[in-house]
Amino acid sequence: MKFQDVLVSREHMFSVGIEQDSGRFYVSIPVSNGMADYEEYYEINQATFELFRRDPDAALPFVARCKKRELDELLIVQPGTNRGTAI
Repeated sequence: MKFQDVLVSREHMFSVGIEQDSGRFYVSIPVSNGMADYEEYYEINQATFELFRRDPDAALPFVARCKKRELDELLIVQPGTNRGTAI
């Protein structure tokens, strides 16, 4: 998988982009499990992608839900047994 960020919010710690192999759109958040820092990728539709790209603040409620693990059904890559917590 090749994740290509289109928008990065350093202030709110999330990215919006396109997975190059499949063309799927995503929001990613940084996580850490004590051994490694990595990103979790949550699939979004194209309309949501366009909205978040135009207005990053519109993504904040979505990002907050991802950080609380309320949208795990949207994960593009399922986490392992030692899943990290949002940074």
